[in-house]
Amino acid sequence: MRVGKIVEAKPHPKARKPAYVLKIDFGPYGIKTSSAQITDLYKVEDLIGRLVICATNLEPKNIAGVISEVLVLGVPDEEGRVVLIGPDRDVPLGGEVF
Repeated sequence: MRVGKIVEAKPHPKARKPAYVLKIDFGPYGIKTSSAQITDLYKVEDLIGRLVICATNLEPKNIAGVISEVLVLGVPDEEGRVVLIGPDRDVPLGGEVF
């Protein structure tokens, strides 16, 4: 798991369930793409610049025409909506979670 910064977010028009296509900067590990079903609590403009924790050691997966390279991590709230996990202060991009 590594820390990344969302640098681009847009709606995923072909997803069966509402989702965003995210570009996430992992510093020395490059920019990776993810498809994330986080539309209930987050707007595109609120995601840009946000630090997130992602599982980065998974095989890429084709999700409705988008190759998702990382899994953005979150936990469900009491209504089942995804709440993103991320550092509460700036840390180096690509930093490993331990």
